[in-house]
Amino acid sequence: MANLRDIRNRISSIKNTQQITKAMKMVAAAKLRKAQQRMTATRPFAKKLREVVSKLVSVDQISNILLRQPEKVSKILLIVVGSDRGLCGGFNNNLFRVVENTIEDKYAEFHDNGNLHLIAIGKKAEAYFKKRKYKVIDSYPGFFEDLNYNNCSEIMERASANFANGTYDKILIAFNEFRTVISQNRLIEEVLPIQTTSLDESGQKSSKIETDYIFEPDADTILNDILPVYVNMQLWRAVLESNASEQGARMAAMDNATENAKDLEQELRLKYNQARQSAITTEISEIVSGAAALEGQ
Repeated sequence: MANLRDIRNRISSIKNTQQITKAMKMVAAAKLRKAQQRMTATRPFAKKLREVVSKLVSVDQISNILLRQPEKVSKILLIVVGSDRGLCGGFNNNLFRVVENTIEDKYAEFHDNGNLHLIAIGKKAEAYFKKRKYKVIDSYPGFFEDLNYNNCSEIMERASANFANGTYDKILIAFNEFRTVISQNRLIEEVLPIQTTSLDESGQKSSKIETDYIFEPDADTILNDILPVYVNMQLWRAVLESNASEQGARMAAMDNATENAKDLEQELRLKYNQARQSAITTEISEIVSGAAALEGQ
């Protein structure tokens, strides 16, 4: 059995760790509220933007390079949204496993031929996929330290330009969608080419009354201006969802760590009391034995 000093040191160390995990939980809770506010404020705009784009693409004889459906998919770009920091449970690894399984099931040939390129957002995504020899053409460590729309739009504008000039035939985004504080959906969504059928399903299908719009100057001009914004918004929404999911996962992980520390502290205190009682019993036995030996002389 460990001596009393070792057990006391372990109890002290666990109490210090417990204070750290409590503080990290409180910080994550504060960041989660802010992240949820940004995410919630963005959702109505993203939904309405989708509806407008859906109405525009339904106009006859309208065309745009971002609507181009390639005859054959030769090169794919996958944008993976991870995190910059750890201590958030399985937030990153769960998403990365889904990405790897999807690549193995659907895009193994592209990966083997070097025609699957990755953009890693966050330090964890960069480290994970570079270590496993994936073709990471660009990475953004520290991305969430200064989270803003302009940084997202720059990434997506470059990706859209590469799609427009034929460098890539398909662009995907992998991210964690926020559901609740303790749960997330791991999603891999196709951003380009824009699928008009998916727009119809999420846009005007639920409307019972069809409205005949008059476009000024014309639908083509409006679509050319609004489609890049729509595509940029897809990455911005994914980043905001991922950020809120990360803070929720970290808060839950730190709460679990605090509870585990409490259980471990109670277990060590029980061991400490047992060791202390054993030491006291041993001392009493030695005293009694010594006294009996002195009486026998």
